[in-house]
Amino acid sequence: MIHFAGRLLVTSLSALLLSFACNQSYGQLVVKIGVPSPLTGINAANGKDIENGVRLAVEEANAQRIKVDGRDARFELDSVDDQSDPRIGVQAAQKLVDDGVAVVVGYYNSGVALPSTLIFASAGVPVIHPAATNPAITHQGLKTVFRIIATDTQNSGTAGKYAVNVMKGQRIAVMDDRTAFGQGAVDEFKKAVTGAGGKIAIAEYTNDKAVEFSAQLTNIRAANADLLFFAGLDNQAALITKRMRELGMRTQFVGSGGIADSIFLNVAGPAAEGAMAWEYGRPVETLPQGKAFVQKFRKRFGADSLIYAPFAYDATWVAINAIKQANSAKSAEFVSALRATQYEGITGKIAFDPNGDLKNPTSTLYQVKGGRWVPVTTIGTE
Repeated sequence: MIHFAGRLLVTSLSALLLSFACNQSYGQLVVKIGVPSPLTGINAANGKDIENGVRLAVEEANAQRIKVDGRDARFELDSVDDQSDPRIGVQAAQKLVDDGVAVVVGYYNSGVALPSTLIFASAGVPVIHPAATNPAITHQGLKTVFRIIATDTQNSGTAGKYAVNVMKGQRIAVMDDRTAFGQGAVDEFKKAVTGAGGKIAIAEYTNDKAVEFSAQLTNIRAANADLLFFAGLDNQAALITKRMRELGMRTQFVGSGGIADSIFLNVAGPAAEGAMAWEYGRPVETLPQGKAFVQKFRKRFGADSLIYAPFAYDATWVAINAIKQANSAKSAEFVSALRATQYEGITGKIAFDPNGDLKNPTSTLYQVKGGRWVPVTTIGTE
């Protein structure tokens, strides 16, 4: 009798534990958000900026105790280091697919995004780009790719028209870093300059690892260029600006996106004064929710964001809202809700065109005045 009672107790306890485990499993839904970005190397600060934008949105969402399909959803950040390397980026993409992420918010580099996006598309995982701007990313016929930032067609195209029509550039020079982003941005700039009736006096290039630019700048000076458009990233742009000043050049420096940040100011030092750069969207501080975002970001991370954290934050909330609307964390079931997005974010109104690009994108020209980036003008398609 005692033996039977013991077996009954064990059976009852086992059933209770199994029931508890099942309730725990069905009671909470874990939703992984993949974040591929450079977390080491020269672009690590910008990669961390993207990651922190996603992290802030995830923490806020979890604090709201959002329910999906009747269950408490817990959003988890699954971050991987793509090292700004296309080969590593593809490996990182496959890891995130293997991890079972529901959606991806990335990349920083267009050259990494182009091949990696195909991995996610094959797995049916949606990708929302907060930083990669090469137009080709969203023109591969993929229905799971979205972007909440202006493309190079908008940003660098606007820069080209402005250089001719407003800045009255007569002898315009261009230079890029030979990456997918750099070459794409310069191509769009050149097309816009030509379309506005301007001329490119000289075209130079470097690579994204270079730190010495005397040969290119000497050629640009010899061509008597009055404006140099550089398509590359912040650190190199700052080094180029410093070298221009050392060579006594009076050529106006104008940068592509990814340059108007504190990294440029710190590296260029006094040589930064007067430099210009075109960035994506409107100045965050001028938008309805912008000041609040700046304050809570600074409070959470102890520093100001760079350029892309607001876009990464918005991209994350766009994904979370699509999951809520579809009442499902299965990629195939919420991707249609992503396509139909109508969201008022930190960076402005977010809706997608048939290619997955942002409708009505804007670009802002900044100039360094008194050691700060100051907005000059904002131009958009609205």
